Amino acid sequence: MVTRKTFITNHNIEISYLEWHQGKTPLLLLHGMADHSLVWENLGEYLQQKYHIIAPDLRGHGNSSKPEKGYFNDDIIHDLEALLHHLQWDKIHVIAHSWSAKLVPIWATQSPQLFKTMTLVDPFYINKIPRWSKITFPFLYKVLPFLKMTGTFPDYQSAENTAKSLKQYQGWSELQQKVFEYSITQNENKQWSSKFASHAKDEIFTDVMLQAGLSEKLTIPTLFIKPEKGLNKSPWQIKPFEKYLPNLTIKTVPGNHWAFLVEPEPFNQVIAEFLSQN
Repeated sequence: MVTRKTFITNHNIEISYLEWHQGKTPLLLLHGMADHSLVWENLGEYLQQKYHIIAPDLRGHGNSSKPEKGYFNDDIIHDLEALLHHLQWDKIHVIAHSWSAKLVPIWATQSPQLFKTMTLVDPFYINKIPRWSKITFPFLYKVLPFLKMTGTFPDYQSAENTAKSLKQYQGWSELQQKVFEYSITQNENKQWSSKFASHAKDEIFTDVMLQAGLSEKLTIPTLFIKPEKGLNKSPWQIKPFEKYLPNLTIKTVPGNHWAFLVEPEPFNQVIAEFLSQN
């Protein structure tokens, strides 16, 4: 059984999170940019017998606080460490997707003692790019599918129609519809928009694109999940993971960047097998 709870950090940031608390082993689930905790509902239900699972809405996302500034890696890591302290967790399994799958190796480099395992689901560009490339950010904001919902829609149906055209909602299952419904909100003008704080994207992208996710070797057992239609398709994209993660396992799963939404069963099985071995 899942419940939604709220935790407030000492910086007065409110973090909304889902909790499955049938098992005992701590497992933290981190969503990607412009997503939220509910994307992990199927996986949470699948693993709940063995694990104590927490899936937060990271700041700027879902029902968590949306400050004007404070979306760099260190800000997110501070929230997560405060949450771990609140939960009295000192050693965790972590599963992270896309943007957060780049943030987690940075966090693990700073605090390797926290991690039992890392599972990185189709990370968003683990290397860094030249600083001048920041001028391309406005173009990326227009073309990246996970930002297509960040505009304003005149009515609910328009928002839903746009969502149905996006990769993360292919198949439009009951779970995907729930994920979509949680992701949007209606304003005082009766228009609909994403709960994601659009003003967060500049700081998030600055770290995603300009900071290397892997900079030194980490011996933490790590699973790299490579969806068949995901972002990481070429050997040069995988090479940094093989260089810096000597305890690396790579598994290919069906589906696209959001394999846990479009092909959840094989995704869940791969996760369960890896965790049980570690």
